[in-house]
Amino acid sequence: MTAVVAERDEPTGALVRPYAVTRGRTRPKLDIALEALVETTVRGRSVVARDGTGQGREQQYIAALCDGRLQSLAEIAARMQLPLGVARVLIADMASDGMVAIYEPTSFDSNDSVGTELLERVLSGLRRL
Repeated sequence: MTAVVAERDEPTGALVRPYAVTRGRTRPKLDIALEALVETTVRGRSVVARDGTGQGREQQYIAALCDGRLQSLAEIAARMQLPLGVARVLIADMASDGMVAIYEPTSFDSNDSVGTELLERVLSGLRRL
């Protein structure tokens, strides 16, 4: 008796531990905020277009996902079904290689009056509702 596995019963992808994707690393090269936006650069597009570049499947997916549209770190992790820390390490590696550009959220720490003014305008608008 031979066991025949139906095509629909086969797993859709390889089961790989998250630490294997990052080669055991848990700390990213860059500190990236959860809401930081990621976009594929020209270099990233050219690297993905070539086959056999040594880039992993995850990096190719991230480059394709962020090509022509900004995606937050959280969105990328969710779409890839990867833990946030793993996605952060992958994206930090890609950023250090020039494959993606990262746009960090604006910080109001340098000019607190701008942040306070903005919050007051938002509060005033909410009160008018």
